[in-house]
Amino acid sequence: MRKSALPTLLAAGLAAAAVTTSTQVLAYGQGDFFTRVGATHVSPESDNGSIDALGLTDLEVDVDSDTNLGFTLGYRFHDKLGVELLAALPFKHDINIADGAVTGSTKHLPPTVTLQYYPLGGTESQVQPYAGIGLNYTRFFDEKATVHLNNIGDVDLDLDDSWGVAGQLGLDVLLNDNWAVNAAAWYVDIDTDASVNGTEVGTVNIDPWVFMVGASYRF
Repeated sequence: MRKSALPTLLAAGLAAAAVTTSTQVLAYGQGDFFTRVGATHVSPESDNGSIDALGLTDLEVDVDSDTNLGFTLGYRFHDKLGVELLAALPFKHDINIADGAVTGSTKHLPPTVTLQYYPLGGTESQVQPYAGIGLNYTRFFDEKATVHLNNIGDVDLDLDDSWGVAGQLGLDVLLNDNWAVNAAAWYVDIDTDASVNGTEVGTVNIDPWVFMVGASYRF
């Protein structure tokens, strides 16, 4: 459903952790390599801006959400500091312009690298929250658009790649020496300049929340 952002995924992950967490005491800190894998939901903001195209102005743009498999790879170079790269299978977003006057879609890949802070790193706490800040690069591809006015039909839609800052909040609940339940959220600044038939028509503001719930493995 449109814009059905999944904060419930985070709640579900935390609830599962509360049920399954053992009482074993674990160390967690410097020198750990880790990977996180889970269901990942990209939910664009509700106001995606407007464009001027095909002789019309202020056409409101609406970008739908999507869910796919996400994964990360990270390293703790200090008890309280680490770095993590977020990657995923391609996300596909349906695009609706001017209440269906123009419809289309695009796919994108959103690699994001963050510097992370673990306030409880180096301790024996089984619950390990973290926060991060970093940089996102979003590559758009396979753009498609159809104009449903005046029998225009298919047009050439192009979305420029985007660079932007990203913020992150997450939580690991350790189950044993290697495995943890993980829930994380990113806010990502994604703005893309759009062109139709080679003519620039405006900027689309996606600026999504990204939610991931899954498992973490350290090695």
